[in-house]
Amino acid sequence: MSDAPPLAGYHHLGVTVRDIDASEAWYAETLGLVRAFVEKHDNDTGYAVVMTRPGTSFFLGLDHHHDADRKMFDPARTGLDHFALAVSSADEVRAWAAHLDALGVEHEPVFEANEPMPLALVQLRDPDGIAIELIWTGA
Repeated sequence: MSDAPPLAGYHHLGVTVRDIDASEAWYAETLGLVRAFVEKHDNDTGYAVVMTRPGTSFFLGLDHHHDADRKMFDPARTGLDHFALAVSSADEVRAWAAHLDALGVEHEPVFEANEPMPLALVQLRDPDGIAIELIWTGA
């Protein structure tokens, strides 16, 4: 057991994007996020559009760095591999897949398993290639 102080849970995630306007529109349409506020980076190096899902404590920062390389995301580089958003049931995972289909958003087929635990997930990528999982785990 660690002597580290307790954590209260997840607060937010910030991802650097190539085109902040396109990413904001995609996250709004695809995941139902809305702009909460815009935050300037220190030393005027860029800014973040912070988005949220109304009624939740989920926040996502879409970061624009003036000097970013504007390359597509690559999970093989050190750093972020993917991020996962929890949903409440396997039925909700399937509903998300149907929603993505209706929007024409490419995604992997829904994966369901019972071992080592019950789970269902669907994987997709944002406009920068960042991998996102919509996942349910539980009994």
